[in-house]
Amino acid sequence: MIIKQLSVFLENKSGRLSEVAGLLGNAGINMTAFSIADTSDFGILRAVVSNPDKALRILKENNFSVQLTDVVCLICPNEPGALAKALKILEAENIAIEYMYAFSTGKSANIVIRPANVQKCINTLQNHKLELLNSSDLYKI
Repeated sequence: MIIKQLSVFLENKSGRLSEVAGLLGNAGINMTAFSIADTSDFGILRAVVSNPDKALRILKENNFSVQLTDVVCLICPNEPGALAKALKILEAENIAIEYMYAFSTGKSANIVIRPANVQKCINTLQNHKLELLNSSDLYKI
C-alpha cells in the first residue's frame, strides 16, 4: 500500500516546471497527482507518477535534484465529513502528518498523506477498514 512519490527541488524561475512536465511526458510517464510548495528561491514539486523509478532516473539524468518518498493514498467518499473521520482515526493513534494533498475523481476523493510513520498509518487505516490505493491502481486513474 506504499506509494512512491517524487520530490523534485526546482529553482523558482520560469520554465523549470514545464521542463519537468515535458521530460516526464516525453518518457510516457503520467503525473496522477501533484502539489507544489514554493518560497522565493525554490519550489518542491511532489508528484505521484505512473512509473516513479523511471521518472527518478530521467530527472537525475537531466540534473534535477529529486528523490523518492513513501506516501499513503487514502480513498474515501467525496462527501462532507469523510476526511475528518479518517483524520480523527489517525489522531487517535498519534500518527503525525507531515503534509498531504488530495484529488477527486467523481464520487471518490484520493488523499495523499505523508505520515511520520508510514507503516503505522497503513496498519491503522486498514484496521479501520478504510480503502488505500495500490501502486498498480495508478494506471487505472
